[in-house]
Amino acid sequence: MSDARESCAFTDPTTRPTRPATVAQLREVSQPPAVRGRRNAEHWTASLYLRHLSPYLTMQLLRSRRMTPNAVTAVMILTGWCIAASLLIPGPAGAVLAMVFSQLQMLIDCCDGEVARWRHRFSPSGVFLDKVGHYTTEAAIPLALGIRAAGYPFDTAQDYWWTTLATLLALAIVLNKALNDMVHAARASAGLPKLLDTQAESQPQRSGLARMRGLARYLPFHRLYHSVEMSLLALAASVVGLWVGQVEATRWLVVILLPLSVLAVVGHFVAIMASSRVRA
Repeated sequence: MSDARESCAFTDPTTRPTRPATVAQLREVSQPPAVRGRRNAEHWTASLYLRHLSPYLTMQLLRSRRMTPNAVTAVMILTGWCIAASLLIPGPAGAVLAMVFSQLQMLIDCCDGEVARWRHRFSPSGVFLDKVGHYTTEAAIPLALGIRAAGYPFDTAQDYWWTTLATLLALAIVLNKALNDMVHAARASAGLPKLLDTQAESQPQRSGLARMRGLARYLPFHRLYHSVEMSLLALAASVVGLWVGQVEATRWLVVILLPLSVLAVVGHFVAIMASSRVRA
């Protein structure tokens, strides 16, 4: 009976203590099945290992009242910007540092929601700041790759060609991310309910498009534009660059990613229009 009373005490927000007594208590509140079972909102690194580590960091964050959910998200934003800044460091060192920051960003991204769920503090500002963090990070990384591909400092007019390609890549990545938010905005404007994070909601209604979407799971290039994947690709390019040159390897990375990003945007748009997401 005492165990039941204790469980009720920390699951009920009105009687919950300031800090959890154990990691198990924290997991029960901050990592419910609704969070761990999300189809799109949970990155593979979180599912694979970061959600196993994040409660230990969240326990420390909950020790300070100053570390509100929004404050944790602000740290996540700064960490994301450090990914792009690291890529400005020439050679493998910059790529390795970017990869480390990308993992740290995702870890902190897990923690801000866990702090919010434990303290039962939710607000539109938190969602907004999270969007700012991911949008700005995933736009800044290709821009940094462009500067890296140009072999900064710029010496010739050709160097600006690489920064221009990288800017187009950043634009495609931001547009691809914005398409999902456009769906939610369109549904809200039309007075439709919020979308459920299920396979049925995003499944194209036409059989041919559904088959193409199924094939994309075996070659998921549309998932390359997250900060984690881009940092890993930058690291891979840096390893190849040990033989062919760092600048040359980064240029090939930009050249490969740009057309794939355009294809991802087009495919994403077609999939949205063919699904029930934007239909009354």
